[in-house]
Amino acid sequence: MDNLITLKSNYSAQDTADRIVENIKNEDWHVFARIDHAKEAEKVGLHLRPTVVILFGNPKIGTSLMQNSQSSAIDLPMKALVMEKESGEVIILYNDLDWLKNRHLISDKKTLDTIRQVVEKVCKKAIE
Repeated sequence: MDNLITLKSNYSAQDTADRIVENIKNEDWHVFARIDHAKEAEKVGLHLRPTVVILFGNPKIGTSLMQNSQSSAIDLPMKALVMEKESGEVIILYNDLDWLKNRHLISDKKTLDTIRQVVEKVCKKAIE
């Protein structure tokens, strides 16, 4: 899982995802979508351990990044994956912002650092 940051949660996947969403809103960022892959799998008769993807961002900040490197739009908005592993352990995964920087040749360090700070904050605070 290169280029992914992994955090271990002591909460259930549902509670961890709820905490991330609450933290995003507290930062005045926008939750664009919350995708519950397990719930969607269940609708078609399949089983999947809890797997939730949260898409979030701040259009003003994200637009600034896309103005610097338009191809970064393929990786925006930011995403956090909350999943329960086979062992029962719940983890949060999100993209390493250095990977995003290198992938899209982003030179706007200030905007990238702002995004990094918020993503780290909302994810780390969710596991406290």
